[in-house]
Amino acid sequence: MMRAALDFDTSVPLLVVKIGPYPLHHGGVGVIRSLGRRGVPVYAVTESRATPAALSRYLRGRVVWPTTGLEAPDQLVAGLLAVGRDLARRSRRAGHADRAIALPTDDEAALLLAEHAGELEECFISPAVAPGLPRSLANKDTLAEQCAAHGIPYPMSFLPESVDQMVARAASIGYPVVVKNARPGQRLLRPGVGSSTVVADEVALRHLARNWVEMPSVLVQELVPGGDGADWVVNVHCDASSRAVVCFTGVKVRCWPPRGGVGSLLYAKPNDAIAEMTAKLCRQVSYCGVADLDWRADGATGTYKLLDFNPRLGAQAQLFRNVCGVDVARALHLDLTGRPVPRGAQVYDRGLRVEHLDAPALMSAWVSGSGGRRSSVQIPRGRTALAWWAPADPMPALAAAALSARPAAAMATRALRARRRRRAGTGRSRRRGSGR
Repeated sequence: MMRAALDFDTSVPLLVVKIGPYPLHHGGVGVIRSLGRRGVPVYAVTESRATPAALSRYLRGRVVWPTTGLEAPDQLVAGLLAVGRDLARRSRRAGHADRAIALPTDDEAALLLAEHAGELEECFISPAVAPGLPRSLANKDTLAEQCAAHGIPYPMSFLPESVDQMVARAASIGYPVVVKNARPGQRLLRPGVGSSTVVADEVALRHLARNWVEMPSVLVQELVPGGDGADWVVNVHCDASSRAVVCFTGVKVRCWPPRGGVGSLLYAKPNDAIAEMTAKLCRQVSYCGVADLDWRADGATGTYKLLDFNPRLGAQAQLFRNVCGVDVARALHLDLTGRPVPRGAQVYDRGLRVEHLDAPALMSAWVSGSGGRRSSVQIPRGRTALAWWAPADPMPALAAAALSARPAAAMATRALRARRRRRAGTGRSRRRGSGR
């Protein structure tokens, strides 16, 4: 009965916008299913006709537009306008509105939509966020400045200008430190690291920088002591007045890569502290739209520190909803079409397993010998949904399995070899210890 009260304007389509090649994105599939089931015409930018999201039965139409993320902004704007005009023609034939709501699934798309909103408003409806604000929040160094200005706890961080300065800054913070790419788009253009990397000492830090031809834009950050159940995610949608219409919290049980990657097993769990700080930050910087934030509990101080502010849809968004059946994508569509967004308590005690990520996460735990340890975060039996698999919409899961099969097999082979080496090393240590 509560779900029936949702009043969607099904004449307004939604376009899932992505820039760069990442076909295995379960968040986009979650949006397609969530809004498509309620009669909203959902379209998606896809790399090809065989991309998992392109195969969902709830997708009204795919727009094949393969991008690298290395294109110039004016080229991307022109391409997106071409997509929007083609979508408008399809919509008119179907009796729908000419303009579509644009929902980005990566930082590059989010920044493009915000910074070129005036050019793109011919075809797209987007939140009226200040053009430069999403970049200020997505950049790791300027996020630190925003947090300092608004009283939000953030790890000690530096943006060094040279390798020697990076080494000096790391020493001032104290090892181990985390090195991460500081700017959106850098992961594609000139990444300093493949992903957030924990560095144990100066030797390891200089080794990390050995192949840099010129200094990339990397952030050196203190390693926040976390541990089991310390990594939290928040999904929020703010309206035009920067009020958090929905604000959902959950904890990462496992992630891939380990120690700070994408959540592979997550659990919806209440956390008023980070929900309140998220709403406060969004209100004080005048943010509006959908966002995904990563927080970590500092085991040394008991405080929560903000690690990332992503001004776009979070990959795990399908984990979260309130008792009225509203998730962040539904909140966005209702809000931007002038419909009321039903308020209600978040639904807790439910988990989400991301199949293609949780398999390597489990394998990594098995190789390291921690696979048998029970997490302090326990999801009630039978309350864990799968991100890809849905009986009524099986094709995205099958396509995702096919895409991830070869990398999974290669990793399994590496894992077996690493496990054998680890066990052989343990055996040699025991023999030396026994005097044999």
